[in-house]
Amino acid sequence: MSWLSSSQGVVLTAYHPSGKDQALGGNHGKGGEEATTSRRYGQYTMNQEITKVIERPPFDRSGSQDSLDELSMEDYWTELENIKKSSENRQEDQEVVVVKEPDEGELEEEWLKEAGLSNLFGEAAGDPQESMVFLSTLTRTQAAAVQKRVETVSQTLRKKNKQYQVPDVRDIFAQQRGSKEREPPDGAESQSVRTDENKYQGKDDQASSLVVGGKELTPLVPEEAPASETDINLEVSFAEQAVNQKESSREKIQRSKGDDALLPSFRLPKDKTGTTKIGDLAPQDMKKVCHLALIELTALYDVLGVELKQLKAVKIKTKDSGLFCVPLTVLLEQDQKKVPGTRIPLIFQKLISRIEEGGLETEGLLRIPGAAVRIKNLCQELEAKFYEGTFNWESVKQHDAASLLKLFIRELPQPLLSVEYLKAFQAVQNLPTKKQQLQALNLLVILLPDANRDTLKALLEFLQRVVDNKEKNKMTVMNVAMVMAPNLFMYHTLGLKSSEQREFVMAAGIANIMHLLIKYQKLLWTIPKFIVNQVRKQNTENHRKDKKAMKKLLKKMAYDREKYEKQDKSANDADVPQGVIRVQAPHLSKVSMAIQLTEELRASDVLARFLSQESGVAQTLKNGEVFLYEIGGNIGERCLDDDTYMKDLYQLNPNAEWVIKSKPS
Repeated sequence: MSWLSSSQGVVLTAYHPSGKDQALGGNHGKGGEEATTSRRYGQYTMNQEITKVIERPPFDRSGSQDSLDELSMEDYWTELENIKKSSENRQEDQEVVVVKEPDEGELEEEWLKEAGLSNLFGEAAGDPQESMVFLSTLTRTQAAAVQKRVETVSQTLRKKNKQYQVPDVRDIFAQQRGSKEREPPDGAESQSVRTDENKYQGKDDQASSLVVGGKELTPLVPEEAPASETDINLEVSFAEQAVNQKESSREKIQRSKGDDALLPSFRLPKDKTGTTKIGDLAPQDMKKVCHLALIELTALYDVLGVELKQLKAVKIKTKDSGLFCVPLTVLLEQDQKKVPGTRIPLIFQKLISRIEEGGLETEGLLRIPGAAVRIKNLCQELEAKFYEGTFNWESVKQHDAASLLKLFIRELPQPLLSVEYLKAFQAVQNLPTKKQQLQALNLLVILLPDANRDTLKALLEFLQRVVDNKEKNKMTVMNVAMVMAPNLFMYHTLGLKSSEQREFVMAAGIANIMHLLIKYQKLLWTIPKFIVNQVRKQNTENHRKDKKAMKKLLKKMAYDREKYEKQDKSANDADVPQGVIRVQAPHLSKVSMAIQLTEELRASDVLARFLSQESGVAQTLKNGEVFLYEIGGNIGERCLDDDTYMKDLYQLNPNAEWVIKSKPS
């Protein structure tokens, strides 16, 4: 694909060169041949004059000490050459995605919408009550990130003389420099919420306050929890950790060269309340997680001085059927008619399956390309016969299947890492430490659309299986990263007129990001605990507001308030002694059981008690067909991992119900 300049924005054309210079539009670039080479060379290339793209830049170690050495980059440049040869045999019509370059203030306005804070500006700006609860859960750095964007939008709207009233940012955010925190109007009830939050967040006495709609809300500023060098701390905001690190200046900021041996063995410390993975939460809570992840990512980049720019596809001309050059969402709509509930394109699954059928011990797997002409013919045949079920997969050689898999990724109308966040993924290489790079990647994975995230997960799991056979296939994690990075990133997307030396550094940078994605994929699909806790805080505050509103309504309607309050007691508490939970299992033969909480009782123990009374117990447990869920209280719904300690979780969410059920597909 290529990025082409236009008056409306940037045109993102799919990776199907027609061989005609005019496809790039007139005299774009310094010459027709050079422009065509740039277009053919890579996907998502931004409107820049890129010449001699196949020549490898000379390496000067003195100017790039943190880059990979030239020998280790051999696979990267070879893959680029293979991509060019493959593209010359693809003659289909171009599919166009127009990506709008944001005007002044538009980027921030779009950011606030994606963060769930659109009512802080525009026609709803005069009544930001809906955002008060959300803002009350933000950390100091998160609040600063929001305030910065609100200020920019407010200034821009004033310049444009919008018809509706533009709020002064000081009406939304105010810095309070008092010695003590004022008590909010809600008194003890609000204080209890703060106390509960402090169990897992912590506060800084020097924290600034937010004032929203006349109410002062103190951002939560967690203290740095002690952690070893290899731990990834998920209990404290990543941006707050970065601030503490900068202030302490104890840790030397070093950039590794990307050698697998130099990468630390990062791990997640055990969390007694359970680790939360993507897919464990109900949709309404996952939406809140995404809002918070965007704010946290922005805060982290702000603290570290890295620019975070988002692009947006505003006009898309793509195929509405077929296999290659088709949006993931369209592919999945087609596939779900064949296989209901499928979350990964069938062609993608089949290509991986075909590669694995040939054996993952094949030397040079993924690195050795298939024949370009043969790949072109296979594409045409697949388009015609795949859904009919008449395609002969036995005729597909293993290296051809690998080339088709990479071609599928490259020819997606929008990048697998998404138009909106591709630049943010690339900017990860500019963060000072590997730990911060992993933290940013964790947030970015959360922010990906479901279809992109699920497909990326399937790809990374496959790549790890390839790496697991490195002793025989000679494909280490860095070899695989070098080969796959151009297919996912195409570093020319950075849109910078670069020296050859800078071009080499950027290539090494995205290869290292690819390395991190493969090596730490299990970590990256974890939702940080501090974000889950912020969601819990939001839910608690919302329940409190709803409860107060209901009481007021009932009083107005002359109902017996005392009767209501008695009925309002949680059904979960009825007839259940202290220290005992009642677990429901509506789909099992034992539908309910009271279980005594102990210090060592885990979710897996609860499941085992129920499943021991079922027929075919071992198979059910092995397949993981049922799970224990935490439902209600301060969370919508959460699937618990086996190592969750029930007493600790009960103390965090005493009003929850506990249900055993299968996970939705």
